Amino acid sequence: MDVDVQLPPKLLSSFSYCADVLKKHCHVQLISHYDADGIAAAGIIANALLRQGKSVHVSMYKALNAKGAEAIASSGEACTIITDMGASHLGTLFSSDNDVIVLDHHQNDELYEDRPYVNPHNHGIDGMTSACASSLAIMLAVEMDERNWDLVQLAFAGIAGDRQHVNGVTGINAHLLKEGLARSHLQLQEGSLIPPGELRSALYHSTDPYIVGVSSDPEGVDALLQEAAVPPGTKDSDLDPQSRRRLSSLIALRLMSQGVSLPTLREVSRTRYTLPSWGVDAEGLASLLNACGRKDQEGLGMAVALGDEGARVAADAMRFEYMDEVVRSIKDLEVQGLQSMEGIQYFHSPSSGYTGIICGVAMQYLGDSRLPCFGLSRKETSVRISGRGTNEQLAEGMDLAVALRDASASVGGSGGGHRIASGAAVPLEKEEEFLSVLNDIILSQRSGAK
Repeated sequence: MDVDVQLPPKLLSSFSYCADVLKKHCHVQLISHYDADGIAAAGIIANALLRQGKSVHVSMYKALNAKGAEAIASSGEACTIITDMGASHLGTLFSSDNDVIVLDHHQNDELYEDRPYVNPHNHGIDGMTSACASSLAIMLAVEMDERNWDLVQLAFAGIAGDRQHVNGVTGINAHLLKEGLARSHLQLQEGSLIPPGELRSALYHSTDPYIVGVSSDPEGVDALLQEAAVPPGTKDSDLDPQSRRRLSSLIALRLMSQGVSLPTLREVSRTRYTLPSWGVDAEGLASLLNACGRKDQEGLGMAVALGDEGARVAADAMRFEYMDEVVRSIKDLEVQGLQSMEGIQYFHSPSSGYTGIICGVAMQYLGDSRLPCFGLSRKETSVRISGRGTNEQLAEGMDLAVALRDASASVGGSGGGHRIASGAAVPLEKEEEFLSVLNDIILSQRSGAK
């Protein structure tokens, strides 16, 4: 694969600056987000530090607020590195008398060029599509020691977790692909509509694609496999070319009959990135790490990232439990249906931990793919919102980060994130007003591009 990416010299210098700061310390406090990208990024940094004989203490956060940033700045830790968070609290974090390093891919216009801070947006690289926290972490790790290139496999789990691979890799991610392939740490695999693994389980748990009448339906799975003349217990890797074409065609027909768009079908058939040392592809490892985070077992995810085989066995078992819960929740939504306004569609979710995942599935496989989807989870006096969009919606001017930020602020809440995936929290009694304002903002954004 011919990938030629020239990274900005200032970006490379910023990694050198961070590496020089780390060299001065024997012990490092490491703080990261709890999703797949955050765990993978923390795993990369922790591995790199441990290989240099340094000690490291890892903490995983669901979010970093102003109070948390103040606590970090005043903690007295000689050196703290934060991954996948921090860009919204740079002033507070850098007020510390001690060394604080921030690797974040969430947009913020503050530069802080005299501080150990790396954000791809500050170097003309889109942190939504072309570099995630794991991408930044591996760049720092190889700056510390070239022998850390094997950790690029963890980086691709983070890239997959943030879905930055769906339409092909660009920017820093493309550079990492080139280097990973050259060093045999990554392999390319042709994409398919058929989910990987033992097919009866893989189809039952399939959310991307979510196949109505098959996903979360054991009888539907058996009927599909019987129609495709695929014996029970067959793995996707065991299929001969004729059986693969037959099963793939049947899945495509099912998806088209439920109204799935052609762009989504192309996305599902995307190239896969195999991780030789892990024996899975990037999406498989991302799913494992994400399950750990969503099940409040971030420590187990970190143990997996550090290569603990026992932890991986435990995480694999937990992932099946997690996926059971996810597909059942999607099945419930399939029955319940989504609510629609002119510019948005939404649903209420009993579990905030799965809302974002369900949101993306609902928009592409159950609802109207022309509208962004929002999942609302009520918690005592507040409502937490997760929003998901598509690249086609972004091309029409939609920006979920701005929309959720402004709509939530209008009712006394807060929000933000990426243009295509964002979140917010608002007072419970302001839910209807928030939805109305959000609908108007989305309509305004998309009409302004026409």
